[in-house]
Amino acid sequence: QAGLLPLPTDRRTGLSLLRVSWIQGEGEDPCVEAVGEPGGPQNPDSRTRLDQSDEDFKPRIVPYYRDPNKPYKKVLRTRYIQTELGSRERLLVAVLTSRATLSTLAVAVNRTVAHHFPRLLYFTGQRGARTPAGMQVVSHGDERPAWLMSETLRYLHTHFGADYDWFFIMQDDTYVQAPRLAALAGHLSINQDLYLGRAEEFIGTGEQARYCHGGFGYLLSRSLLLRLRPHLDGCRGDILSARPDEWLGRCLIDSLGIGCVSQHQGQQYRSFELAKNRDPEKEGSSAFLSAFAVHPVSEGTLMYRLHKRFSALELERAYSEIEQLQAQIRNLTVLTPEGEAGLSWPIGLPAPFTPHSRFEVLGWDYFTEQHTFSCADGAPKCPLQGASRADVGDAVETAMEQLNRRYQPRLRFQKQRLLNGYRRFDPARGMEYTLDLLLEAVTQRGHRRALARRVSLLRPLSRVEILPMPYVTEATRVQLVLPLLVAEAAAAPAFLEAFAASVLEPREHALLTLLLVYGPREGARGAPDPFLGVKAAAAELERRYPGTRLAWLAVRAEAPSQVRLMDVVSKKHPVDTLFFLTTVWTRPGPEVLNRCRMNAISGWQAFFPVHFQEFNPALAPQRSPPGAPGAGPDPPSPPGADPSRGASVGGRFDRQASAEGCFYNADYLAARARLAGELAGQEEEEALEGLEVMDVFLRFSGLHLFRAVEPGLVQKFSLRDCSPRLSEELYHRCRLSNLEGLGGRAQLAMALFEQEQANST
Repeated sequence: QAGLLPLPTDRRTGLSLLRVSWIQGEGEDPCVEAVGEPGGPQNPDSRTRLDQSDEDFKPRIVPYYRDPNKPYKKVLRTRYIQTELGSRERLLVAVLTSRATLSTLAVAVNRTVAHHFPRLLYFTGQRGARTPAGMQVVSHGDERPAWLMSETLRYLHTHFGADYDWFFIMQDDTYVQAPRLAALAGHLSINQDLYLGRAEEFIGTGEQARYCHGGFGYLLSRSLLLRLRPHLDGCRGDILSARPDEWLGRCLIDSLGIGCVSQHQGQQYRSFELAKNRDPEKEGSSAFLSAFAVHPVSEGTLMYRLHKRFSALELERAYSEIEQLQAQIRNLTVLTPEGEAGLSWPIGLPAPFTPHSRFEVLGWDYFTEQHTFSCADGAPKCPLQGASRADVGDAVETAMEQLNRRYQPRLRFQKQRLLNGYRRFDPARGMEYTLDLLLEAVTQRGHRRALARRVSLLRPLSRVEILPMPYVTEATRVQLVLPLLVAEAAAAPAFLEAFAASVLEPREHALLTLLLVYGPREGARGAPDPFLGVKAAAAELERRYPGTRLAWLAVRAEAPSQVRLMDVVSKKHPVDTLFFLTTVWTRPGPEVLNRCRMNAISGWQAFFPVHFQEFNPALAPQRSPPGAPGAGPDPPSPPGADPSRGASVGGRFDRQASAEGCFYNADYLAARARLAGELAGQEEEEALEGLEVMDVFLRFSGLHLFRAVEPGLVQKFSLRDCSPRLSEELYHRCRLSNLEGLGGRAQLAMALFEQEQANST
């Protein structure tokens, strides 16, 4: 059995012992003296001193008092607790770029280091510069070096002077080892005026003061930037220099008397000057391997090669540290009470979860290269596809790579096939795999032999990271959109009553628009209006709740498409409107609306919840209500079920349906414009008939598409009308939704059994 361990993403391990003696005063044993135990000198005043000390530490409660003669002033809280506490981010990086290199070197800098820093800004003198995607560019409108540097410092002070402790200024032809720079800023004190970088002498002068070379970058402390700000205008008029780094160094020396240093508080700023046509892969000097910054970088491809080399060095260092930590753990395990028996595999990771009862036993899922035997819908066997297939393939590939690495050059293994595969998720460790592989072993002399071996692998849980997300609030108004076909008009009054109870009664910040869809001949002149009852019910709600307005729009369509109907509504509302596309069978409540507000993020994410669909009551008999005579223990109710409504039937989350969705109008218009640009003419008309709104976001939008179960959306059983005009995929999903919604496997089997029993008699 071979143990294979991929690289863990979190390799921080800390062992510490803290020993502190709390001894005050004189005496052989202060504890004995305080307690008054025999065998030590007695102190009759110890009790008195202890009582007095207790009185000193009694809490003093300050009552809240508001002067009634002064007007009450509401306290405004900040949006983020970080602002209220006065906390600041550690490091901001400013990159000086130009018109010629903004789309080349600056983009390379952004791709290599942007994800390591809280904020990365690009400053250029070009006016109206075209901003590359994913970059924040500030244009000053003047490319003179001194002016560009002065305006950059002024901008940093005005917009970020109160938010960051350190400011790192660099050129776009510099490669920065971002993790090392962040660690350097974390080790320096923020209360000192510091100008740290590669110290250089001024050209043509013999003075001792130095300036920091801009090609290798330099650090400015926040306190130094605050002191420098009043002198920027004077330095710009008095100091003449063709280089911005020399101008800044001269300004700091003349106005504040502070020069550049390369070392501070035991931290050395290390840099490396890269020779022309030098291959980074062949560079192995200690100065290069330990450098914070490398300069000059002549082209973007060289920037990527440097990043690849330094990433490989960091990976090797991480593997080396892991091996050292594992060796230390292995040596220390002998001294523990359990001995070597307490050593878990892989070394350094938590031991497997130990169940305390049979209900906590973690089950293994069996799979082969083509099928898995634990399916989400309860089927005994289903194809292995998608992410699961890629996961299994990666595990098998890793196993073969590790086996060959361990036994070469004596043996070389080739995979024949996967005999058996098992995996389970351990919440304390990660995903565990056990693979039975049929291998062909080839010796150095060319002899071949078939072997069957079992290997174990572990994909450990990585470090939990907080992803930056745009700010959202629950105060956003939600615009519900309800498309109504003629066949659904009878169910609309029940929806309106539920809407009044859950939205209008608690005064939720939400509006409703009814989209009445007439057929080609329905509602014509002289014909009865099929939506007359719906309009009357809407008018009754407006009368019952003053100030409420339920808008309705009438459209006529022979083959109504969800996208075409949404086009009609989208043109009637502002671009910042938050839509909640719903159905007549949906009952959105306050919790559902709040999750719609939180999960739909403008310019970032669209949310399409999965509702809970109840089974057919004719096939799934109702469960006994709580407390019914002769009833046993109550079975669990479906998500969102209300016990006050009496008995409930089982159901399932309908993953085939995508009629409900939350998204912003601006995001929908952007996706719709992209669809019109890629599909024109007749092709667009045909595509609209076969697409739903979720498909438009999925195929023609760069947003995140969040699809998750929503226990608050519970729908009664209903058969969806599957129009033959739908595309093949949508028609198949509609039919599958109706079939899966009839009942569970056990209920359908019982119905078939009862039908056969009835036919036989």
